[in-house]
Amino acid sequence: MPFDFSIAGFMESFAKINAVNAIRSIVDILIISYVIYRLLIIIRGTKAVSLIKGIAVLFITTMLSDLLKLRTVNWLLQKTITMLFVALPIVFLPELRRALEQIGRGGIFTGPLGLLEKEDMLRLITDASKAAAIMSRDKVGALITIERDTGIAELMETGTKIDAVVSVELLMNIFMPYSPLHDGAVIIRGNRIMAAGCYLPLSENPNISRRLGTRHRAALGLSEQSDAISIVVSEENGVISVAHSGKLVRYLDESTLKEKLIELLNANKFKQSIPAWLRGHVM
Repeated sequence: MPFDFSIAGFMESFAKINAVNAIRSIVDILIISYVIYRLLIIIRGTKAVSLIKGIAVLFITTMLSDLLKLRTVNWLLQKTITMLFVALPIVFLPELRRALEQIGRGGIFTGPLGLLEKEDMLRLITDASKAAAIMSRDKVGALITIERDTGIAELMETGTKIDAVVSVELLMNIFMPYSPLHDGAVIIRGNRIMAAGCYLPLSENPNISRRLGTRHRAALGLSEQSDAISIVVSEENGVISVAHSGKLVRYLDESTLKEKLIELLNANKFKQSIPAWLRGHVM
């Protein structure tokens, strides 16, 4: 194909190059905007927000000292900022770990729940909901954690190994008052209770209500560091709550708890095949 060396041909080729560059720039800006947005979501409600505000103040003060020719102040601030760049990876280690975990659970790798059959998934939801409802009625405190894509094997090691299929009776026996394991958390992997009496990390969010006890803080703490879901039953008032993604949904009953678990455990794709014994509760 011969090249068009005319002015019109040159202008047409130039316009095409400009259009390609414009599209490339738009895609570049959209990617960066999305990354910044996700970073803001990750650090929201954590101590990193206050640290970022402090860093912003340092940068603004450094610029002002440079404009006002305050050489000594500017030199000190520049050295401080240099040291901050070295210290930032250490200071933001929890947030960096959360960011990498969220990238890793983006759907490429399948967790143990994704390997369950539909009936096993729904049976897990039903048994956990029924056990929570019974313990709520009797005001028995409980903390049930369901592992998803982020592995929490190190937390299982803090408790007593069980490795048994989830059932209403087993969950109720574990959390029976004065039993050796009732104070810790039960951790479920797939449809099996892997360990009980486990210790979960407490939330560092300063905005949590003081009325919430240790179980709620532990459930929120784990949800801030992983994608695990925790069911909490308050022994004071029997209120059922679900912690996920750093949030706490409270005042659930057996039916609404089932609906929430179906939503969070990605069981919406199973709705078409929900058996008759469960359909009446969640549809």
